[in-house]
Amino acid sequence: DFWTWAVFFVAKDDSLNKAHVQHLESQLLTLARNAKLCKLDNGTEPNPPTLSEADTVFVESFLRDIISIFPLLNLNVFEMAFVSAGVKELLYVDAKGVKATCYEDAKGFIVLKGSEAVLKETNSFHQYMSTIRKDLIDKGVLALNVDKYFFTQDYTFNSPSTASGVVLGRASNGREAWKSSKGIMLKELQEAAVKEITH
Repeated sequence: DFWTWAVFFVAKDDSLNKAHVQHLESQLLTLARNAKLCKLDNGTEPNPPTLSEADTVFVESFLRDIISIFPLLNLNVFEMAFVSAGVKELLYVDAKGVKATCYEDAKGFIVLKGSEAVLKETNSFHQYMSTIRKDLIDKGVLALNVDKYFFTQDYTFNSPSTASGVVLGRASNGREAWKSSKGIMLKELQEAAVKEITH
């Protein structure tokens, strides 16, 4: 009654023992806490067991295999956002006294560490967006700095409008709010990219 789906990983033989599983649990919880992309019901921080060097190498290899499969399941709560080397276009919001930077990639819209967000939300702000902001504050992704918030880490949003809405504290069309360094709206950049592909 407290979950709707689950993911299981098994070894092809009996090579995983209790200590290995405890190590995996500890590492996965650490990754999820650092990424701050989900709410963890597990409030305890299990101590990783003491493993031999060979066991550590084995279980870390198993962990890498698990993590490589998660994206195929559309499960990204263990992944820290980072600026990839192939970023083509940084996008900016400069409004309401705050400045934020993001870029688009296959995972979504990644607002970069150091970006700012307004302190106060408008009265007409969507409830679900307000909830997202509160959640980011609770997780420490948004931290207070005098009269505004700032992002303590890169953070991935599923749409440009959610990203700009969180930054501006109001309903926002992200395709118009995010602009290139030359002032070109994201909408125009996307339309130009589609034309380039179709020609």
